[in-house]
Amino acid sequence: MDKDNLLILDELNKGCSMGIESLQAIEEKASNKAFKRLLFNLIKKYEEMSVEINNLHEIETDEEAKDNSTLSKAFSWGGIQMRTIADSTDSHLAELTMQGLNMGIIEGRKFLNNYDIDKRLLKILREYVDVQEEYVEEFKEYL
Repeated sequence: MDKDNLLILDELNKGCSMGIESLQAIEEKASNKAFKRLLFNLIKKYEEMSVEINNLHEIETDEEAKDNSTLSKAFSWGGIQMRTIADSTDSHLAELTMQGLNMGIIEGRKFLNNYDIDKRLLKILREYVDVQEEYVEEFKEYL
């Protein structure tokens, strides 16, 4: 696997990790049970993809994929806390979630459109984008 593909693999792992952390922070603030279940299910999807990503990365490099820094994690958590001080309604939480999902979709689509991607990575990358697109639709119900 070439350098670009390993970079994409690391970026996907960072995206899944950031998604998990952000969604867990949002889930704590959610009030609607169905909304919380949707968040929980998306967290599980990210965790499953993260395992696939790490397995492929270890096969290729004998190392785990790069994760987000502690500082990056703290900024993400703090950002969610700040953006939900005045409004922690499920509608606002759904909006924040959809913004994060859209960032992942954009990043994933750029990789799909601009790189020659290893077929093993391509499967994971397509799943990453497809899952996020699917969940954007699911969260619209809560706006």
